[in-house]
Amino acid sequence: MKSTTKKNYKKELNAVKALLPELEEIINKLRADSEFRVEEKAKNDLVTTADLASEAYLVDQIKELFPNDVIWAEENYSKLEELNQRIWIIDPIDGTTNFSHGFAPYCISIALWDRIELVVGLVYELAHKQCFYATKGEGAYLNGSPLQVSSRSKPDESLIATGFPYTEFSQVDPFLALLKLLFRETNGVRRAGSASYDLCAVAAGWVEGFFEQGLNAWDVAAGGLIVKEAGGELCDWDGGDKWLMGNQIIAGNNPIKKYLLKRIQGIYPGLASA
Repeated sequence: MKSTTKKNYKKELNAVKALLPELEEIINKLRADSEFRVEEKAKNDLVTTADLASEAYLVDQIKELFPNDVIWAEENYSKLEELNQRIWIIDPIDGTTNFSHGFAPYCISIALWDRIELVVGLVYELAHKQCFYATKGEGAYLNGSPLQVSSRSKPDESLIATGFPYTEFSQVDPFLALLKLLFRETNGVRRAGSASYDLCAVAAGWVEGFFEQGLNAWDVAAGGLIVKEAGGELCDWDGGDKWLMGNQIIAGNNPIKKYLLKRIQGIYPGLASA
């Protein structure tokens, strides 16, 4: 008889949560160090000595804890050829530009993909010690308190989070046209500078929706699962399910996700290549 036992990922979640105190100490010490360095990987895309040290620590610890798992991390990126395995998806500091200026939020983002789906998500906002986390089918939490997306359904009562197209400058004009529309129709638009934090804000009900383009899996994996476990929905800008491995995402409660999708599709032609 085929087993119907639901797989539990609390062991994996608790293992990475236990790494946070040491990881936080490493990052904070490096931020205060006289030799703290910031380098530009590309225009407006920064990496710091703290990013590199944080990632190295996480990779070493996860390899020791789960030696058979694959690790996919931002600062040592390599293309994944096979998804049918357990993959840890890591952004050592999401919001590096914020971090380099001492401007919150900036987050550690850790997710686990198990062959066909995300099963663990953890986002730790360092400045305010906010630990958002979820495991598949077990709900989403902030420092132990359950999360639920907002019930607001009207755009004019809704706050929207986004991120600017800071490297793809050809997208600035349509983005500004979309912002102009949202300024008129919503309760406001906010830009925090960390996609993982924006997704957690959706999960917490602090904002009703979020959209951004030009992202990678390590930017959205952990936060995306947290949104889903808080009762939210996600899609790409075509309305499909390629928000994780594509580069465009919409998140929110059902009505506001639908509203944002409609407005985005009204502004951007040829979304698949936008």
